[in-house]
Amino acid sequence: MKRIAVPVLAVLTSVGLVASLWGVFVTTPLADVLFFNQKIFYFHVAHAFMLFASVFACAVCSAVYLKTRNPRWDDVALATAEVAVVLGAAVLITGMIWAKAAWDVWWKWEKRLTMSLLLWLTLVGYVMVRRFAGAGGERLAAALAVFAAVALPFIYTMVDQGDLHPQAGARGNVATLGPAMRGTFWLAVATFLGWTSLLVTARVASARAERRAAELRERALDAGLLGES
Repeated sequence: MKRIAVPVLAVLTSVGLVASLWGVFVTTPLADVLFFNQKIFYFHVAHAFMLFASVFACAVCSAVYLKTRNPRWDDVALATAEVAVVLGAAVLITGMIWAKAAWDVWWKWEKRLTMSLLLWLTLVGYVMVRRFAGAGGERLAAALAVFAAVALPFIYTMVDQGDLHPQAGARGNVATLGPAMRGTFWLAVATFLGWTSLLVTARVASARAERRAAELRERALDAGLLGES
């Protein structure tokens, strides 16, 4: 079952991406004065959804790892964190493009934007700790992941009436989408969910293979089958 997960997800995601691009650029209407710049909404918000899901999954797996010390949970946490770094970069970049087109500014230090940047920097810190901290880095990184998840509800709700960003919830852009745009938007979300799942699944398999190789090397060293290098 695990062996076919990656190719199945790859095929489904490819089909979904083609259908999403067709829906975004062909069937959905151009909205207000933004014209084609509005199309980035489908990618920006979908990536933000996947970022939230990845950070939450990373935090949960990290918390379980801190409690159980089971490295299998740590493998999933590492995979979701690395994918979240890419998703976070996509959210920030697409958001800046949207902001320039909609509000004629690349960046404004609003609460949501600032907290989103801090979240991304925390995720980058997680990856850096895992790569360079050495022994004990897994536990320190796990604590960072749990800390990062605290930002999620603040990012979702931190919008005042004076901010450029629309508020979330019932008054947000997603909740008020018209029928001509709603189906394409949720297709894009489903597509990027498949894409995120594909990346995480492949990275988890890679992380576990790396850990098994390291364990085999340590056993070989202990048995005197390998020399120190």
